[in-house]
Amino acid sequence: MYILFTLSIIGLTTIIWRWITLVNVRKNIAIYVEKIINLPKNGRKSELELFMFSVERGLNSIKTIATVSPLLGLLGTVLGIFDSFEKLSLQGNDSSFFAGGISTALLTTIAGLIVAIPHLIGYNYLIRKVDFIEKRIERDILDE
Repeated sequence: MYILFTLSIIGLTTIIWRWITLVNVRKNIAIYVEKIINLPKNGRKSELELFMFSVERGLNSIKTIATVSPLLGLLGTVLGIFDSFEKLSLQGNDSSFFAGGISTALLTTIAGLIVAIPHLIGYNYLIRKVDFIEKRIERDILDE
């Protein structure tokens, strides 16, 4: 659970940071286009790639957190169920103890999903904004 909480804080911070960056890029897109247009034609593509790389920075981390969180939750559930069976085998047929262990184990799956869902939504939103910026810059450069 601590790992999921830490990943959540890191991921949400990254989402907010990238969102602020993308808002600033969209506000100043004309400046970036002008900078690229003023380069020789053979240097424009590499400059655009470098610029887009800087715009996309951090998005893979968000995607990784969205992908790994449910798996970590599932791992916690499996470990919790294993522990419940282990204790059940040592203490006999106390099913109330077993049920309590299972419900505690399932909390990690819930936590993993709670972390993953907003990160997946945030990633998809941000990647759509990055694609818009890239298409807009490419269009403006080609129209030049």
